[in-house]
Parts: sequence; structure tokens; C-alpha cells
Amino acid sequence: MNPAIRDWSGRRVWVIGASTGIGAETARQLLARGARVALSARRAEPLQELADGHANALVATLDITDHATVLAAREQVLAAWQGIDLVLIVAGGYNEMRADSLDLAKVNQLIDLNLRGVFNCLDAVLPGLLVQGSGGIGIVASVAGFGGLPKALIYGPTKAALINLTESLYLDLQPRGVAVYQINPGFVDTPMTAVNDFKMPALITATQAATELVAGLEAGDFHIHFPKRFTNWIRLARLLPYRWYFALIHKVTGL
Repeated sequence: MNPAIRDWSGRRVWVIGASTGIGAETARQLLARGARVALSARRAEPLQELADGHANALVATLDITDHATVLAAREQVLAAWQGIDLVLIVAGGYNEMRADSLDLAKVNQLIDLNLRGVFNCLDAVLPGLLVQGSGGIGIVASVAGFGGLPKALIYGPTKAALINLTESLYLDLQPRGVAVYQINPGFVDTPMTAVNDFKMPALITATQAATELVAGLEAGDFHIHFPKRFTNWIRLARLLPYRWYFALIHKVTGL
């Protein structure tokens, strides 16, 4: 559904959310393949550590919730490379929340980070990609966006919105030569999931997740999801009638 990527050499990739986890590991793998990689996140120190020794790495700090810093980082990348071939929006956050612990301040914080922040990035990169008539945008959502889950009262809806967003983007951008990638990880061992107090089925490392992500980009997949032994099970469960779906989720999670 997207063009295959057969050679990363010299390709200009902007990874937004590259300080830890999937973003950092994806950046490492792309640098190893010869891509030029711009590394963005709020904290400069982990980005500098990742860039150390890589001539093709560029550090451009930003806060995804601050539109002005996103635009400033874009200008820094364009000044260095005169263009961007692929933008990977990996940055995001998680707040465990159930109906009896609704916290509006945390709700708004996560909407700003997981949803409005993505639109801040899209505003920064879409015009240039459309003028080029080439390149691509990958957005990391989550399998939590496939259907309602316990403890995901706000996280799940923000990720469901990103799934819908990537579908709409594909319909608009693919005919104009711009690729779109919807990226839905399952449970990945990162600082974000370290706070979970429940067993995470099919937990994989950030390195494994990045390997799957890069393979999906290279294959030209629109929907990149991993690990498939877990994500396909969730996708199948979503097809069940609600009576069965709710019963299954209660049984599997114990919640």
C-alpha cells in the first residue's frame, strides 16, 4: 500500500520521540542502515548520547505539545538537509485511568501529548511533503486503540483517534505521492510500560519492536503491528459481538 524502501542510504528521517524506547531503538537501526536521522524529544542529553559517533545524526530538541518548538526543530532540520523524506511521530505518554479515578487534568494532559501534539507535528511537515509529492509519515498509535480496555480510559481513546487519523491521512496523501504508516505496538518493555502492575501478554523488547517497525516500513505496509501473535488476537476479538467482546476482555485481564 506504500512504496517499498530498499535503500536507507542518505534518506532523511525525522524521528520525533527518539530519547527512549521504540523511538530511540528505531533511530539506532536507521542510522546503522545509513539513513540521516534527526533526533527529537524534550531532553537533549539522551539524544546527544544516541547521536554520539554518528555523522548522519542531527539533534533537534522540541516539546511536541509546544507548536513553536516543533516549528523551530523543523527549521533546524530543513536548514541542515533542505528536505525531509520520512517523519516518524513516536512521542506519546500513558496514564492509567478507570472510571472511578477520572482526573480531568490528566485527561487534558494526555490529549495534549498524544493527540494535539501529533497535529502540531503534522502542521509542521505536511506542507513540505505535499510540495515534494514524495516521502512519508508514520504515526505510532497502539493496539489499545482497537477497542475499549480496562485502565485505558483516556490512553485508549487518544490512540483510537490516531488510528482514525492515519486512515484519513492515507486517503488524502497516498494519491499525492506521500506514504502513510499506521504503527500499532502491543506491549513493549519501555519506561512507559514499566509502571504497569499487571502481566503484559507477549511483551517484547524495544529492539524487537524497532526491528518490526523498520521491516514494515521497508515492506511498504500501511498497518505495521507487532507482535502479531498478540495484535492479531486483539484484532480478531474486536470483530466479536459486544456481549462476547466484553466477556472475553474481563476474562483475559481479570478486570
